[in-house]
Amino acid sequence: MEMSSDSPASLAAVLERLDALIDWERRTRGPGERGQAMRVDLEPVTDLLSLLGRPDRTLCCVHVAGSKGKGSVSSLVAAGLKAAGLRVGRFASPHVERLTERVLIDGAEVEDAVLAAALQAALDAREVAIKDQSEGKDATWFDCLTAAALLVFEDADLGFAVIECGLGGRLDSTNVVVGDVCVVTNIELEHTEILGSTRAEIAFEKVSILGRGAGLVTGVPPAPDEAGYVIDKHVEMMETRAIRPDWALGTAEIPRSIDQRNKDLAGLVLDELGRRRWGVGEGPGRVASGVLSAALLTAEVCIEARLPGRMEVFEHSAGLVVLDGAHVPGSVKAVLDDLQDRRGLQSAPIVVLGLGADKDRESILKILGSRSERLICTSVGNRTAASPGELVENAKRFEVAAEMAVTPQIALSRALELAQEQNATSGSSAPWILITGSLHLIGALRPTLRQTARPIPLPPTQC
Repeated sequence: MEMSSDSPASLAAVLERLDALIDWERRTRGPGERGQAMRVDLEPVTDLLSLLGRPDRTLCCVHVAGSKGKGSVSSLVAAGLKAAGLRVGRFASPHVERLTERVLIDGAEVEDAVLAAALQAALDAREVAIKDQSEGKDATWFDCLTAAALLVFEDADLGFAVIECGLGGRLDSTNVVVGDVCVVTNIELEHTEILGSTRAEIAFEKVSILGRGAGLVTGVPPAPDEAGYVIDKHVEMMETRAIRPDWALGTAEIPRSIDQRNKDLAGLVLDELGRRRWGVGEGPGRVASGVLSAALLTAEVCIEARLPGRMEVFEHSAGLVVLDGAHVPGSVKAVLDDLQDRRGLQSAPIVVLGLGADKDRESILKILGSRSERLICTSVGNRTAASPGELVENAKRFEVAAEMAVTPQIALSRALELAQEQNATSGSSAPWILITGSLHLIGALRPTLRQTARPIPLPPTQC
């Protein structure tokens, strides 16, 4: 089955069909639902792709999993491949404002009409499966989107793609692709109701994207780290090797900068791809980490590699506003550690916080309590969110100055008001605002900031 140009539907019309399907990104997953609510195999998406002619088999892929940084590493690898003269697709998740953010070709979002045609083909294939009563009848929202992205890449005649896992790895829809090189950026306790209650269990889910003989790049340290032990046992079983930066091996200090850690991992991926002879021969140059280092000196590639809502900075009349969708304790701490070294961000921020109901709110609030000027707790705009009132009550336990805002827009207005007040009375330290805890929250506020503030590069570290 191919994408048809006959009577193409608008993206909005196709999304009405897509949004009628099960979407686990926006569905509450309670403690009793593990193993029941989520899928138990990949047969639905596999059958869907078979009906579409297996577009996944036309690509050489980098497959990326991890608790934090997988989007940034994916975008850096794709930028490096483009700089080496290759045409490359990237499939990302989640999106912040527009669904087209998830499907990119050479760093640019796919056009609405192209994605609409691919989604229509995927949804039509699902209808065929329903009629035939084959496994594809149970394809979910993410199954259909994954299939559509692979169709877009096939139709664009791309040879290479960077595919980011949606959730976990082993049973994620993207695990239908065969990665030439796979990545597990790091392992933290997240989505425990689905992936497991220990880092070892979560590591098993994520490293299961690794196939026999494929290379694995990871920032997870080896044993005695429990997650590293699981990863290395799987690597041994797949008869390959784990490639780690020096800081993961303990032979160098871990960079405080999240950007630097992501660049280190992306560089190792590009080196491994070069070793496996990607891009060698007729192209402009060999794929290697040096390609990325040179490319990041250009403004164009820096923009492509910076993802919406990940350490994104806006300059507002009230002060700097930083957006980052960190939603696990380790990630929130890493963001604060990185930002406190940046010019203009040394003071404690006013924090706008929204969290999913399944997040470790107490640990996150404990971190923010000692490092924020004030906390404004709000909703993330969907039914999977923790209520603002609950967050404020939890914050009181850690003696955090916290208040509630019913909607994200009210929370942003209040934060800007507080920053303006501080601006009028502060001395040397200028106020700034951090919006964090959920990409859904970022998506609700980013359009307003794009209209009222100016995007700027992440400030340099303070010398």
